[in-house]
Amino acid sequence: MMSTALLDLKGLGIRFGGLVAVDGVDLTIRPSTITCIIGPNGAGKSTLFNLITGIYRPTSGQVLLKGEDITGQPAYRIAEKGIARTFQSSRLFDDLSILDNVIIGMHARTRTGVLTALLRPARAKRELEACAVEAEEILRVISDELYQRRYEPAGILPQADRRRLEIARALALKPQLILLDEPSSGMDDRDTAALMADIRRVMADRPGLSFLIIEHDMRLVADLPETVVVIDYGKKIAEGPFAEVRLMPRVQQAYLGQKAVEHA
Repeated sequence: MMSTALLDLKGLGIRFGGLVAVDGVDLTIRPSTITCIIGPNGAGKSTLFNLITGIYRPTSGQVLLKGEDITGQPAYRIAEKGIARTFQSSRLFDDLSILDNVIIGMHARTRTGVLTALLRPARAKRELEACAVEAEEILRVISDELYQRRYEPAGILPQADRRRLEIARALALKPQLILLDEPSSGMDDRDTAALMADIRRVMADRPGLSFLIIEHDMRLVADLPETVVVIDYGKKIAEGPFAEVRLMPRVQQAYLGQKAVEHA
């Protein structure tokens, strides 16, 4: 494992009026790792993702990507620098094909704009053809079934395949880090196991790539990441292997309440 940090959060925080949604979070993500963030509903996990990806501007702290300060940069700039993400709710283009949804994920690193398409249609066509070939290869890595159905509309896919397609679209950015917000939501045990296999396969195919995952399914949290981070009331209250973190009194209190911990 490389010693250089891929992502560093230093005292990251944000206030909405008098509400402190994220409060002084420190976190280091290294290349080729999987980290899960867990915590009760409303703990600030998705808000933390929004700070990292430029949707919100922090009121305190820093976000460093390979040592570069990207704090408060617009979302498209952060995407260009190599941070991709998915959201809790699906954001696919249902009327477009599975293949087109992956190609759209390449927009931040393609050169063809409106003027190029109008003035140099041959170059624009070549770039689009190259993107289609690359998108097909991404689909092959994620799911051979998605590849075989690549010309079908994304809107007909079941939930598990929609999640796979969202990961494929994130991969199209050629990111260094992918943030997944509750990727197993709505999945059964079999689909969750398949998702974990998908993530491991992608990491084997993309050396250096890291995942930061918000998750509530403890099956995934127990089996997939090297490191688990617990957020409660916007603060990081624990970090370490799941087997250790789940036994910490502060973590049990956050999930179960003080009385439950006292009587456990």
